[in-house]
Amino acid sequence: MSERFQLSPTMQQLMFVSPREFEWREVAAPRITAAGEAIVRPLAVTRCDLDLYLALGAFPMPGEFAFGHEIAGEVLAVGSEVTGVEPGDRVIVPFQINCGACPFCLAGLTNACSAVPAYSAFGLAHSSGKEWGGGLSDAVLVPYADAMLVKIPPSLSLTAAAALSDNAVDGFRTVAKRLQATPGAPVLVVGGLAQSVGLYAVQAALARHSERVVYCDNSPVRLALALSLGAEVVDCDVADVERLDEQFPIVVDAAISAEGLAFALRSTAACGHCISVSSVPAGDDAGVSLPFREMYMKGVSWELSRVHARGALHDALECTRCGLDPGKIITRELPFESAHELMCDEAVKLVFTR
Repeated sequence: MSERFQLSPTMQQLMFVSPREFEWREVAAPRITAAGEAIVRPLAVTRCDLDLYLALGAFPMPGEFAFGHEIAGEVLAVGSEVTGVEPGDRVIVPFQINCGACPFCLAGLTNACSAVPAYSAFGLAHSSGKEWGGGLSDAVLVPYADAMLVKIPPSLSLTAAAALSDNAVDGFRTVAKRLQATPGAPVLVVGGLAQSVGLYAVQAALARHSERVVYCDNSPVRLALALSLGAEVVDCDVADVERLDEQFPIVVDAAISAEGLAFALRSTAACGHCISVSSVPAGDDAGVSLPFREMYMKGVSWELSRVHARGALHDALECTRCGLDPGKIITRELPFESAHELMCDEAVKLVFTR
């Protein structure tokens, strides 16, 4: 793949063509056309947990689209009204497009920005119906630069910073507010398809001083990672076990399966809180009964929500000072130009770097 810069008329961009099929394409390079825009050259792009399943075809997303959305890079150019960053700055690019000025953005609910089509994001054009470009490219156009871009602290590596554009912040937000309200509370993380999000939740819970973090999974690789982070680990298949004997006031469901959700809910203590980081894939809940009556009688609350990537980023960055280290979850680093061949690599968390 040849390297291009913002002054070139064209650039290289990785396109999702179909499951397991990616192509580098020569496309028009972005240009600044509005005063609040910036152009960023991606230098490190981590693979989101979702990206793996899109690549494998497990979560169908039709049509061709630019790929990659966990981005850290260098600012190449800015519009005349951009004041927060300048060319040469290294920045985190939150994956969701948000304006910073609508009522949702002002409330920190940046996933719901009303200035752009719903679900607008880099690397996920089908979600919103608009192509915003992808991180695995020579350049991306950031439409609301002052609202979106965050300078990378000197203490943080580019690879760690890329993960903070989505999955690391996602894991952080699952436990941060609950541990602030109930300091020291034990936390259970049910691992699974949201591979890195669950492990980032482990990191964040420990960094936020949970007295005990238990990680439950049946993947030897993820169990070993969780153990290395400082969690207690329980090796079990949630499809075969109804619940843990012990119950927890804070539970994170990163399994992304109907069985995993039922296990997480049944393992939540009375008046506890369980949060799921994604919905169960359509059709995967067949034959699985969720314990709604038990939840009601115990007073369990369940939250299913998507991360507000920019809204939670400041607090997550602060947490990197006390133990949240996205780099520890990254299990393989690969050359940028190999993305078309190695997107389906089995690593828990991989990063493509220039």
